[in-house]
Amino acid sequence: MNGDQRYRGHISLCEIDLPGQKRISEGKVLIIGAGGLGSPACLYLAAAGVGHIAVLDPDTVSLSNLQRQIMHGTPDIGRPKAVSASESMLRINPEIHVRPVIDRLTPSNARDMMEGYDLILDCTDNHATRLLINDTCVTLGKPYVFGAVRRFEGQVFTHIPGSADYRDIFGDETREDGDIPCAIEGVLNSVVGIIGSLQATEAVKYLAGAGDLLTDRILTMDAITMTFNTFNIEGEKEV
Repeated sequence: MNGDQRYRGHISLCEIDLPGQKRISEGKVLIIGAGGLGSPACLYLAAAGVGHIAVLDPDTVSLSNLQRQIMHGTPDIGRPKAVSASESMLRINPEIHVRPVIDRLTPSNARDMMEGYDLILDCTDNHATRLLINDTCVTLGKPYVFGAVRRFEGQVFTHIPGSADYRDIFGDETREDGDIPCAIEGVLNSVVGIIGSLQATEAVKYLAGAGDLLTDRILTMDAITMTFNTFNIEGEKEV
């Protein structure tokens, strides 16, 4: 691994060290969604040296995306987000392998899309796709990191086989207000960055085998009051 200098910051952490960084470099991660949450997640995982990353997104970059989707720029308007994302990631770290996937996740392709990866990041923005990611990961026994934002608020949790999943936390009912795009409803751009960065943090910890993951609990943030809280699955706040 040609990374003593590039990954010095990780290797200098006793919780990660060289063995943990080697595990990161051998990791295979699928990031579903190359938008607001996917932007910091993609960039940080690329910089961390995750060896194989696939970015799945069917959409193209639009002007309204640029307020929060920081890995895309004005020249990328009209280009596939997955392609723009992969180029941004490789500019940061040309040593990794990035695969752009310009496709939509569906019940017919979800299993094939996910089964070759060690970890899935749910960086999507609609309830139906979140349920599909959850159910496919549970069926395949895949861990995944969930993130969501709305206005000034965000949420993050991690699922590993046997721990609480999306249905345990949110149920499976259809929520009409859950599918309103950020560009219509509004969202503070930096909140998206914080939550996407927390997803990347969970991913790096999982791959390196470092620290405690957000399993059987959910972290919430409110930028208006600048408060972070962690709740277990029953909703009892942890002190």
